Amino acid sequence: MTDNNNSNNNIEELSSRHWATTNVKASSSWRMFKIMGEFVDGFDRMEELGPCVSVYGSARTKPHDPYYSLAEEVAKRLVKAGYGIITGGGPGIMEAANKGAQSAGGASVGLNIKLPFEQAPNSYIDWDKSLDFRYFFVRKVMFVKYAQAFVLLPGGFGTLDELFESITLIQTQKISRAPVILVGTEYWKGLLDWIKLVMLEKNSNISAEDMDLFTLTDDVEVVVKTINEFYSREDLGPNFDY
Repeated sequence: MTDNNNSNNNIEELSSRHWATTNVKASSSWRMFKIMGEFVDGFDRMEELGPCVSVYGSARTKPHDPYYSLAEEVAKRLVKAGYGIITGGGPGIMEAANKGAQSAGGASVGLNIKLPFEQAPNSYIDWDKSLDFRYFFVRKVMFVKYAQAFVLLPGGFGTLDELFESITLIQTQKISRAPVILVGTEYWKGLLDWIKLVMLEKNSNISAEDMDLFTLTDDVEVVVKTINEFYSREDLGPNFDY
C-alpha cells in the first residue's frame, strides 16, 4: 500500500506541475499581447513628434537644488533651439525639464512608468504627450528611438542604466550616433575617471575612441552647441533600426 500511496502522490505532484506550467504559458501569451499593445501605442503617439532630446536625471532632486534649476534651463534652451523634451515623466530632474520645455512653448513629453510605490506624472507634461508604461524595456525603446540626443543630469541607478544603455547602443551601432551629454562635472567626474583609468587603461575593456562617445559640461550653451554642431553634419530622424 505504501508504494501505491507514493505513486499516487507522485502523480498528483506531476499533475500539479503540469497545471502550473499550463497557467504560466497562458499568462505569458497574454503578457505578450500587453507588451505589443504598449509598443503600438507608443510608436503611434511618439511618431507625431518632431526632433526631441531625452533628458535623464534623479526623481529625488528637489526644486531648491541647483541641478533642478540647471535641468529647467537646459530644457528651455533646447526648446528655443528647436527640440522637444522627453523625460521619464516623474518628479525631480524630470519635472524640471518638463517645466522648462513647457514654459518655453516646446513639446513636453513624459514617459511615465508604473511602479509599486506609484510614480505620478508631473504637472508640466503636455496633456496629449503623457504616456504610461508597465514595462521598463518598452519605455526605454521610446526614450532611445525618438531622441536626437541624450542629456544626463545627476541621478541614481536608473540614470546610470540609461547612460550606459545609450552608449552601448551607439558603440555597437545598434542605433545611429547621437550626442550623449553629461551635465554636472563634479557629479560625473569620478565615474568618468574610473572608466578611463580602470576600464580603459588598466583592463582594456573599452577602446580609446569610446571615450569620445560622451561630452561632460556644466555649461547650458555647450549642451545646445554640441547638439547643433552634430546635426549640422547629420540628418535629423528617429533611430529606425532600434
